[in-house]
Amino acid sequence: MNAKIDKRDVVVVGGGPAGVIAAVTARTYYPEKTVLLIRDLKRVLIPCGIPYILHHLGGDVASDVMPDAPLEKAGVEIMIDEVTALDRDKQVVHTAGGRTIAYERLVLATGSRPVVPPIEGARLSGIYTVAKDDRTQERLVRAAAEAEDIVVVGAGFIGMEVADELASTGRRIHLVEIAPHVLPGAFDEEVARVAAEKLSGRGVRILTGRRVERFIGGERVEKVVLDGGEEIAAQMVILAVGYRPRGELAAAAGLEMTRKGALVVDEFMRTSDAHIFAVGDVAGTVSFLSRKPTSIMLASTAVSEARMAGMNLFSVRVIRPFRGTIAIFSTVIADTAFAAAGVTEQMARSENIAYVVGRGQAPDMHPGKMPGAKTIHVFLKVAASSGVVIGAQMYGGESLGELINVVGLAIEQGLHADELMTSQIGTHPRLTSAPTAYPLIKAAENALTAMNSR
Repeated sequence: MNAKIDKRDVVVVGGGPAGVIAAVTARTYYPEKTVLLIRDLKRVLIPCGIPYILHHLGGDVASDVMPDAPLEKAGVEIMIDEVTALDRDKQVVHTAGGRTIAYERLVLATGSRPVVPPIEGARLSGIYTVAKDDRTQERLVRAAAEAEDIVVVGAGFIGMEVADELASTGRRIHLVEIAPHVLPGAFDEEVARVAAEKLSGRGVRILTGRRVERFIGGERVEKVVLDGGEEIAAQMVILAVGYRPRGELAAAAGLEMTRKGALVVDEFMRTSDAHIFAVGDVAGTVSFLSRKPTSIMLASTAVSEARMAGMNLFSVRVIRPFRGTIAIFSTVIADTAFAAAGVTEQMARSENIAYVVGRGQAPDMHPGKMPGAKTIHVFLKVAASSGVVIGAQMYGGESLGELINVVGLAIEQGLHADELMTSQIGTHPRLTSAPTAYPLIKAAENALTAMNSR
């Protein structure tokens, strides 16, 4: 006897930021269509907030849960189940709960899972990943509360934030990174050094340029062995070495995949099947600047892709396509904010891009003696021959979390340094730097000076 087949116009698989925005956008642009979102978790965590469960959110996983209200308000139906198979010929998905659901358009937003490196002992009890499900995070929080010596492996954004949060709880924290400096994918050494100093100042021991050789213990981890033989006592290890796309469902259905296991998509987020779109971590993308494949995974990029897919599911309504990821990052380490967008020194060297750097710095309020004022340092990268803005890095006060978004827009629109330098801005003593010393504009001015002196 054949299982009953339900039908929806749009089926979205995955309940993270990309899935939610794709579903809501689909309902906004196609209100006559039925939209079903299928996810395998009752509670979906806000990905960027996960490290902050450890301290700022008081160990309460429920404080980091994405609300369902936006989906319900938009008229999106939610189904808690796991999609186990995709039949492209029949245009149906099958679920673990025995359901078969037909679709006109399918959006795959299945996300990613943490990488567990092939290190001896990596499966010992007491070794955790920064997974995106609530149950794993509840176990991690309980374990962190009981451990005195914790080793964090990987000093990207997640590793740095986890180490910073744990340092606030008074634990002994070691942070191990194989690259020469922390935050290697987003920052040049000069800015990364400042971030490392801030974290070290909170009692975290940072070991860069070091490799974990193995984990030692009985059933539970007891020591971490580094290259050179150094042993570090650990009752807990947190692996923060990256994520891999959850592309198995798509691969089994014969969709075209990248070498890294993501879905091949076009500029409108369409896969090799005209009825199927992919967004977020499971969608392969390219660098906005180099046009080469990139494995950068950001919630901000994911929701941009999701809006593009949701708008264009049944007809191309937005001619301006998604042109690749700019890689706009921001974080807070100790009491200092850090942000970056676009090209790093390493990227420029590998792509043979000639550039100049313009520097600017100023208090984020004016006058600088305003209570709470912090100095913002801006390092603006400009193509040496054309003057086009290609990147920036910053550290200082928390307002730079929005200032880096201005740089992202400048990169996306292909602005020149002289256009940035002469742009009109709004300022206020308690909210921004002075208009006479606005650090981003001063950096653009200094970049132009550097260009003219070449």
